[in-house]
Amino acid sequence: MVKVSHEVPMCLLEKSKEWMDYQYALVHLLEENDEYREHFLSYRKEKNSYIILDNSLHELGKAYHDSGLLKWVEELHPNEFIIPDVWQNRDASVVNARKWASIELPEGVTKVAVVQATTLHEAATCYQTYKDLGYKKIAFSYGASYYNDIVNHPNKDLSKALGRVLTISTLLKIKVISKTDRIHLLGCASPFEFSLYKGFDCIESIDTSNPVMAGLEGTRYNSSLTIDKPKANMNNYFDVSIDDVDVDLIEYNVNQFKNFIK
Repeated sequence: MVKVSHEVPMCLLEKSKEWMDYQYALVHLLEENDEYREHFLSYRKEKNSYIILDNSLHELGKAYHDSGLLKWVEELHPNEFIIPDVWQNRDASVVNARKWASIELPEGVTKVAVVQATTLHEAATCYQTYKDLGYKKIAFSYGASYYNDIVNHPNKDLSKALGRVLTISTLLKIKVISKTDRIHLLGCASPFEFSLYKGFDCIESIDTSNPVMAGLEGTRYNSSLTIDKPKANMNNYFDVSIDDVDVDLIEYNVNQFKNFIK
């Protein structure tokens, strides 16, 4: 069964443990925010806890520096760690992947490499290179520009969503991706995308703040999840007060998302 997690504001971190299959940690916030750090260090001690540690590329514009990443992998001991990648740059991401393939991490930490590309062909060669380097889990981001080249739709968010579906479908068809591979989906442009992965046994986990951000904007999920991508992001709402949050609406969206994909 696909595991799902959603990034949430600080005021919902504890509550989020009721909603999610695992916790998704951003390395720069572990470094900068005491309350955030203590939440994850405490959660790590809980029975059956599961953490994916992200390199914060999406939030910072570039991956967090290597020494800081190694520090938090050692201290937090996540189940999975997303190694540094470079946005829409296959070659630089592969260089990083080669380096990190030889870096020893604590036992039990799975390294996850993110496909970066500007064309479908680059995505295929990037994915295959990661497999050849020994990576056991590989991720696809939601926002790559080449998705819009693959699927030309007036709604650019839906175009990106369908582009990622077609990318993964094509790589499965040409056997670059195996049915037994382990894939993580980073974020989403349209939650409707996830209705299209039924039968894709290689999709193991998803992280997206979409249902939470939609709720913070006052948007209630409809039954088909065909909604516009929220303009809100975690940078805008990380420190929002619980008094300004409709928790029931967010919980409704989270449950609708869960029911929709599962």
